[in-house]
Amino acid sequence: MSKARIDSDRAPGRARSRAGLALAATLALAGPAAAQAVSDGAVRIGILNDQSGVYAEFGGRSSIEAARMAVEDFGGTVLGAPIELVSADHQNKPDIASGIARQWYDRDKVDAIMELTTSSVALAVQGLSKEKKKITITTGAATSDLTGKLCTPYGYHWAYDTRALAVGTGGALVQQGGNTWFMLTADYAFGHSLEAEVTRYVTSKGGKIVGGVRHPLAAQDYSSFLLQAQGSGAKVIGLANAGLDTANSIKQAAEYGITEGGQRLAALLFTLAEVHGLGLKVAQGLTLTEGWYWDLNDETRAFGQRFMKRTGKMPNMIHTGTYSAVLQYLKAVKAAGTDETEAVNEKLHQLPVDDVFARGGKVLANGRMVHDMYLFEVKKPADSKGEWDLYKLLATIPGADAYAKLEESGCQLTASR
Repeated sequence: MSKARIDSDRAPGRARSRAGLALAATLALAGPAAAQAVSDGAVRIGILNDQSGVYAEFGGRSSIEAARMAVEDFGGTVLGAPIELVSADHQNKPDIASGIARQWYDRDKVDAIMELTTSSVALAVQGLSKEKKKITITTGAATSDLTGKLCTPYGYHWAYDTRALAVGTGGALVQQGGNTWFMLTADYAFGHSLEAEVTRYVTSKGGKIVGGVRHPLAAQDYSSFLLQAQGSGAKVIGLANAGLDTANSIKQAAEYGITEGGQRLAALLFTLAEVHGLGLKVAQGLTLTEGWYWDLNDETRAFGQRFMKRTGKMPNMIHTGTYSAVLQYLKAVKAAGTDETEAVNEKLHQLPVDDVFARGGKVLANGRMVHDMYLFEVKKPADSKGEWDLYKLLATIPGADAYAKLEESGCQLTASR
C-alpha cells in the first residue's frame, strides 16, 4: 500500500532559511526491503528550481507535480525499492543551489538532480555533479553550453536549448523579412548564450544585429532599454530573457507603442505559462518556440487534462519535460538493474525517448536529447476557443535541424563515446 512521507527537518537551519528548502512529499511504497542493487534502500531524485522568483511560473512547483506524476505512472518503485522525491528553491543563486546539491549528495543520498531552472545554476550544479559522479538532467535552463563547451560525462539537457530557440523563432522572423535585429538580453549565462546563438543564426541567413543592451535579472524598469531598441530602427527586437523579465518587457513595449510603430518583438524564450499570465490581448501575434504543447494530439491533450486537475493550469514544455526526464531516468535504472551512476548513465545514452513529451527522441554522446521543436504564433482573442487555447502551430522543426550536431557542439566528450 502506498504512502506519502515528508522529509522536513534534517536540513541545517541555514540551508532551510537561505534556500527556502521544502522537501516534497515522498512517493514510496511500504513493503519488503529494497533490492540490493539499489543503494541506500531507495532511488532518490531531487527537483531543484526557482519556486518563488522570476521563473516560478516557468517551472516552479508545477515541475515538482510533473515529477510526482512520473513517479506515480512508473509505479512508485523500481527494482523493488521505493522512489523518493525531494525539492528545493534555489532562488536563482548558483551558490545556494550548489550548497543544496552538495547536501543532497553527501547527506541525503540523492541519486540525480533535475529541472535546474536558470543557466548559471544549472552550470554550477552540473559541474558539482561531475565531481560527485552524479547525474543531472536539465529541463529548465537554456544555455547550449550545458552540452557544448561545458559538457560533462553525467550531464543531460532535455526540453530545449538556446540554439533550438534561435533556429525556431529567429529563423521564422528572418524568413518573414526581419533581417535587422536589436537584442535586449538578460545579463547572465542564459541571456549571453541565447544572444550568441541568435546572432550566429541571424547573420548566417544574411541578417544583421544592429545593436543591443543587457539588463539585470528580474529588472523592474525596461524603459531605457526599450527606448534604445526603438531608436535603433531594427525591424526585430529580440528578447533574450525569460519568465517575468520577458512578460514585463512586452508590457512596457506596448506602453511605448513599439509594435504599433512597425517593429516586431521576438519572445525568444516564452512559454505557455507566461503567455497565459500576460493574456492574449497583449501577447497576440507573438512568434515563439516550445518543445511541447498540450493541444498537439489526443495524447498531449489527455496529459494536459490530468495535469490541469492537479495544478489548475496546463503544462508548458518545462513541466512536461521534467515528467519525461524523471520517467526516462527511472527506465534507465530499471534497464541497468541498479542505480549505480555509470550503469544508469550508459542506459540513458542507449534508450530511445518515447513518451508524451517526445516520440523518437534520442540522446547524443554529449547528453543532448534531440527531439522535435514547434514554432507557434499566439492567437488573437477572437480566435481562442478557451482559456488555454493560446497557440496556432506554424511549423514543426525536426530535432536534427533544431539542435547542434555533435561535431558543432564544442563538447570534448564526444570522441569517447
